[in-house]
Amino acid sequence: MVGALGAALCGMVARITAASERHSAVRGDAQALAEEADALRARFGAARPLDEAAYGRVVEAGALPKRTDAEKHERTAALQRALAGAAEAPLAVSGMCAEGIALAERANALGNPHLGSDVECALHFFRAALAASVANVRINHRYIRDEHTVRAQDERLIAIVNAAHETLDPLLPKLP
Repeated sequence: MVGALGAALCGMVARITAASERHSAVRGDAQALAEEADALRARFGAARPLDEAAYGRVVEAGALPKRTDAEKHERTAALQRALAGAAEAPLAVSGMCAEGIALAERANALGNPHLGSDVECALHFFRAALAASVANVRINHRYIRDEHTVRAQDERLIAIVNAAHETLDPLLPKLP
């Protein structure tokens, strides 16, 4: 997963910086950041099977019988529940992407100029993962009939994307 790569890079930047005598003043911050990056990477890894399972429920619901009106009703209800869950999984990942962007900003603030390209790569990975997550949420929204669910998820998604870009947009041009 692309977000996990961004987290791995942030962890690498933090560990290299923590090991540098030249950056001893930020060693504690760098060590803490490395631990946070490792935890975020693990969360990205744990999100993959959750997303797969959510989509699996959509497939299962779509395969339900639809011969009678009762079966059609149950199939539709199951499909709508599954689609809401299938949108929720990448919505959660989008939040992790925003966390990753903030983590990369902190990695950059450690001040190790030799690792600027690694921070920039991490930001690009997080940005790509965020864009993919948004696409996956929105495709599910096309088929969800409950406007309240779509609106609530979309509001959360917009807030996450806006927060991510508040950090990302000013930072990318400043990197070496």
